[in-house]
Amino acid sequence: MQGRLSAWLVKHELVHRSLGFDYQGIEILQIKPEDWDSIAVISYVYGYNYLRSQCAYDVAPGGFLASVYHLTRIQYGVDQPEEVCIKVFAPRRNPKIPSVFWIWRSADFQERESYDMLGISYENHPRLKRILMPESWIGWPLRKDYIAPNFYEIQDAH
Repeated sequence: MQGRLSAWLVKHELVHRSLGFDYQGIEILQIKPEDWDSIAVISYVYGYNYLRSQCAYDVAPGGFLASVYHLTRIQYGVDQPEEVCIKVFAPRRNPKIPSVFWIWRSADFQERESYDMLGISYENHPRLKRILMPESWIGWPLRKDYIAPNFYEIQDAH
């Protein structure tokens, strides 16, 4: 079974992979980083004009990092929105994903947080810098292989 967006992408021969549906019946699609730019624009034109949320997570230690986009299409009424979840997986060594800031402005702080916590670089983002951690912070705190610094040791050094 396919959702509407997935069926439309298949019809137009656009590369993606359906990961099934979540517990609410929302289809989950996997998109390659190199295809995300064009599929994001197509999704917007298709009617997904609201980016409900963007988040990211570390799939496994030493594995891929995922950037997740929850898009909403309100066509017939506010009480019946059509939603889709898109996951873009990036390699851990050089995680680069095209930014969707220029399509959905609400991605600004959300992509910055994903960069700050996991180190995913969102290409063409206008202000990609740390948002929660100090600029001098070393490492990516939400990666599963992150080793937290010993703050007591640092404080006692003075």
